[in-house]
Amino acid sequence: MSTVSTPFLSVRDLKVHFPTPDGIVKATDGLSFDLEKGKTLGIVGESGSGKSVSSSTILGLHRGSRAIVSGEILLEGVDLLQVSDEDMRRRRGLDVSMIFQDPLSAMHPYYTVGNQLVEAYRVHNNVSKKAARTRAIEMLERVGIPQPDRRVDDYPHQFSGGMRQRAMIAMGLINNPGLLIADEPTTALDVTVQAQILDLLQDLQREFDSAIIIITHDLGVVAEMADDVLVMYAGKAVEYGPTKDILVRPEMPYTWGLLSSVPDVTADTSAKLIPIPGNPPSLLNPPPGCAFHPRCPHVSKVPGDLCRTVQPDLVPGRQGLGHLKRCHLTDPDEVYALEVLPEIDPARADELAHELAPYATDEKDPQ
Repeated sequence: MSTVSTPFLSVRDLKVHFPTPDGIVKATDGLSFDLEKGKTLGIVGESGSGKSVSSSTILGLHRGSRAIVSGEILLEGVDLLQVSDEDMRRRRGLDVSMIFQDPLSAMHPYYTVGNQLVEAYRVHNNVSKKAARTRAIEMLERVGIPQPDRRVDDYPHQFSGGMRQRAMIAMGLINNPGLLIADEPTTALDVTVQAQILDLLQDLQREFDSAIIIITHDLGVVAEMADDVLVMYAGKAVEYGPTKDILVRPEMPYTWGLLSSVPDVTADTSAKLIPIPGNPPSLLNPPPGCAFHPRCPHVSKVPGDLCRTVQPDLVPGRQGLGHLKRCHLTDPDEVYALEVLPEIDPARADELAHELAPYATDEKDPQ
């Protein structure tokens, strides 16, 4: 998970627990990952898997709450969990910024879009209101808002959904932060606007060399944007690695379930859409062993009762040290090629089975 050089962002064993009258809710439980400058990490998983909680903790949004936070969040070598509240406020918006999931509720309805952009800029820069307004208009133009010199005085409700999202991106990038966190940036937007937003983020990343964390449940967004993918389930990472490895040769049944649940208009007409059975587990009382085992159709392939009793470690998969998976299955490639892919992508199943044939033969007949 580490690289030769020091990562721009390094999260180590991050735990975010919330005390409740019924017990401790382990929203994030031992999460680790690295992110380089100019790269994009996609964090995927169902609702309640801990995606947004982990990222909002990086932004310091749980300070002053009852949340119990431990671990390390190293941004350019500085642990954000150890800095003072004043230092964190200075860094928020300047070093690390966030695009929230719902821009209508994230932006204040009483103030114009321009006023909010001006405030976000002036709080970190000693400039006049006129200079800040000029910067706000420049950013609105940069993110594709038509007639920015006029629309800067509009209120959030006067913007369409796509324009509000663009305004949020402008606010997030107005101070050129090194790290941008995008929480479901394309939710509730039509497909055309989604593509425009993703293209815009990629263009701005190239311009500002920002590191981006994109939180989503849409694997299509991940395929388009991310260099690496972190799959989360029940507050833990269950698979992590380069995007191509995760999408083409996944080794964790939960990742298979996410891929099986995504419709593909370019796939074989005989491909099926297979939802993951059941519901995500309670983070208050997660199941013993592998948290995914109550929903996993492959438990019987693991000898003994390991899935139900022993929590698997996050270990390197068959694709190398950069691809990590949390699963007891010893032959995930074969299971995926012979049982999962034939249902969701028959053409790809034949191709992968052919690739694995020599490997399987060598394993079964070492002579």
